[in-house]
Amino acid sequence: MTGMSLSKAAGPVGGGALFSWAEKRQDASFLPAFEQILRLSSFSSISAEKYKTELLERKAETQRGAAAMVKSVKPNKAAPSADFLPLEGGDLRKLPDDKPQQKKATVLYIGRIPHGFYEKEMEAYFQQFGAIKRLRIARNKKTGKSKHYGFIEFENPEVAEVVADCMHNYLLFEHLLQVHLVPPEHVHPKIWKGFNYKYKPLDFVQIERKRQNKVRTLEEHKELVEKIIKRDQKRRKRIEAAGIDYECPEIVGSIQPAPKKIKFDED
Repeated sequence: MTGMSLSKAAGPVGGGALFSWAEKRQDASFLPAFEQILRLSSFSSISAEKYKTELLERKAETQRGAAAMVKSVKPNKAAPSADFLPLEGGDLRKLPDDKPQQKKATVLYIGRIPHGFYEKEMEAYFQQFGAIKRLRIARNKKTGKSKHYGFIEFENPEVAEVVADCMHNYLLFEHLLQVHLVPPEHVHPKIWKGFNYKYKPLDFVQIERKRQNKVRTLEEHKELVEKIIKRDQKRRKRIEAAGIDYECPEIVGSIQPAPKKIKFDED
């Protein structure tokens, strides 16, 4: 019996009902073998065509998405397409510009420095924190004595901050050290002028001795003698005004100076 006779025998009503019920159930296991073969062959051809169309649609969608992404990356601001939506905050976000780092303070002011805690002692003590670049203690220009304050500069600004935190109000030889960071804009340009100069105090006794014992000319000696005589006359008048009977001794050697103290001109 052929397939055509089988379909005619089943009839249009019965066959249509069977096939409609089989499509709903998605199972044709109860059908005869020949009809199952026809059903599977038709389903395979339909599924292959449907699979091809789905692949083509997906490929087209991916191409449209890539084109929309390329358009969004361009500098001109175009309207976002339906396939590709930009991220929140705009099409592109600009990275913040790297600002140059501000100069940090490396100079420290140290106050209330005790007597005996000078350059060598300070350098030996503060080297435990880090490398020291420069160090200076303020001193008197005439006597060379310490003014009990100074400045110190470290190579690393972080080390300077640590020293300021640790050594402020530190008790040293009955003195509370005052340590503060000095901002770079407040550092005087001449603060390190002569910082490595070891100051030697002047011997004013020796200077005055040289001034008094210097070799004078005849004119300079006459001026010196006149000043001495004027002072002597003023002293005598004050004694007489006070009512004291006292005879002042005469000044010896006031007229002619000693030969070794005279400097003759070459003329």
